[in-house]
Parts: sequence; structure tokens; C-alpha cells
Amino acid sequence: MELVFATNNQHKIKEISPLINGSFHLLSLNDIKCNDEIPEEQPTIEGNASQKSHYIYEKFEINCFADDTGLEIEALNGEPGVFSARYAGEGCSFQDNIDKVLGKMHGEINRKARFRTVISLLIDGKEVQFEGIVNGIILTEKYGEDGFGYDPIFMPDGYGISFAEMTLEDKNQISHRGIATRKLVDYLNKI
Repeated sequence: MELVFATNNQHKIKEISPLINGSFHLLSLNDIKCNDEIPEEQPTIEGNASQKSHYIYEKFEINCFADDTGLEIEALNGEPGVFSARYAGEGCSFQDNIDKVLGKMHGEINRKARFRTVISLLIDGKEVQFEGIVNGIILTEKYGEDGFGYDPIFMPDGYGISFAEMTLEDKNQISHRGIATRKLVDYLNKI
């Protein structure tokens, strides 16, 4: 089976490729000659994942999946949430987003947070969603060089290091995207 991963984010492709482990043939947007900026205009993570997968399925008539992820910080009433990728504004960098979170969290005692990923799979027009959640805390500064996004300031519960200090293999065992991707693979292996 061939499935397109509806993302332009090479970090995400690198992260989930080992989890798929040959269960299906993963195609990128480049493989289907899609250079579009896929819309993300929904008010929820579930809505964005669904909008992205429907966009690719309807335009290219190919089975696909898309994900959306949010960092939800308890003290910030769930922010940045659905706006995680552009929290510091349109065209912002990972560092801009991290700086905004650290600024808002300065002096905050409650550092509880969670990463949440939703994957929307579309096969023959039928949609199924898979969710992955990992709980942790927001650190007071950046640690580590690996990963992407908020990884340097997120420490998962039960660990003494940030996501950015973990190997990809270790992160994939416990991460939100890893959990959701394993659910996707399990589902595909049963159909």
C-alpha cells in the first residue's frame, strides 16, 4: 500500500519513517509533485489534521494521512495549542516560538504541559483519526540540540532530559507523534 504523508515538514517525515518500518510505502508531497501550501485554518488540532488530509485526497485522489500537533500548557490555558507552529506570528521560527513560551512562563510555578498529535487517515474516502498524548513540563531554558519545535524546552514525565536531548529512537518510544503513528500502523496492518 502507498500512502502520502501530507506534510512539508522534513523533521516529521524523518521522525515517523522508522515507526512505519515497511508497513506501507511512504510517499512525500514531493513524490506526488505537490508544492502547495496546505491550508490549516481550523480551530482544533483534529480539524487541521482532517483539513490537510482531505485537501490532498480531494486534489490528488490518493490515499493519505496528515497530522497536526499542539503543545498545550496548563498555566497558559492550553496555549499555544492549535497555534503551536505559528505562536509567535506568521513566518516565525522555532526559536521565536520557544522565546514566546519562555517569556510567558517566566516565574510560573505550574509548568505542566502536554504534546498532543492527531493523525487523520483517508483511505478510499473514509477518515479515521488517531491520537497520541505525552505529558511533561516546560523547562526554564533550552536543553539539547536534536528534535525540532518545542523539543528543547519540553521534558516528558518520568525522564530527566528534554526531548531535544533524546535519541530519535528513545523519543519515538514515548512521543505523542510516536504513539499516534503506532496506532496508525496497527490499524493499517489489520485492514
